[in-house]
This record gives sequence, structure tokens and C-alpha cells, in this order.
Amino acid sequence: MNVFVDTNILVDLIADRKPFSKYAIELFDKAEKQELNLFVSSHSIAKTHYLLKKFVSETQLRAILYNLLDFVSVVTIDTENLKKGLLSQHKDFEDALQINCAESIVTCDFIVTRNVKDFQKSTIQVVNPEELSKILKLRL
Repeated sequence: MNVFVDTNILVDLIADRKPFSKYAIELFDKAEKQELNLFVSSHSIAKTHYLLKKFVSETQLRAILYNLLDFVSVVTIDTENLKKGLLSQHKDFEDALQINCAESIVTCDFIVTRNVKDFQKSTIQVVNPEELSKILKLRL
């Protein structure tokens, strides 16, 4: 199973934002055990660093993000992705980029985010972390 992870899930994981971190930990645990494949955009890594640098030391945050790269595949935001996002009908450019990245994965099964409503125009099924947890328990 291939799952594209939105930035808010990364932040939940690293910042241990309860009660949301429970699902993020579960998701990344399954990836570590190679029970599923996780994908993130290159933008998500940079945005997560930007959002958390006030709360986590620079050295620790870089180490966490570095280690995280062992469990995710990074989808690079390139010129094509940017152009597609700028021409899209999505209200939020950042969400358009995330959707474009997920759609570039040949067999992406889900996008997981806590902002499901912002991804309504996605061609890939969008679920919140709790829903994905239930799906994973049924499939794995």
C-alpha cells in the first residue's frame, strides 16, 4: 500500500501533538516494519523544519528529519508540479502542490491529512489519520 503523507501528519509525529500523534506514530511504525510505503513532498520536509524550529533544537530537528528519510520516499516538487499547481482550481496553492505530488505516484492508494476538506478535488482517496488506521487494521 502506498500512502502520501501531508505535512500536518509529519508535524504531529515530530511534535508529539496529542491526540493526533497516536496515529502518526502508528503509521510510521508500519512503514518502519515495511508494511506500507510512505511518500512525502520535498516541500513537506522543508515546511516541517520551518514550523518546528522554534520548538525543537536545530541539531535535534535535523537529525529527526534525516532519520525520517529512511522511512519515506520523497516526491520532489519540480517545475512541472509548480506550473500545474499554479494553474489548478485549488484555492490553496500549497495543497495543490501536495495533491500533484500524490498524483505523480503511479499507485498511490491514499492521501492522509487532518485537513481532508482542503483536498476535495484530489483524484486519490483522502482520509484522516483515524480513518487510515481503521483501513490499515482491515487490510494488513
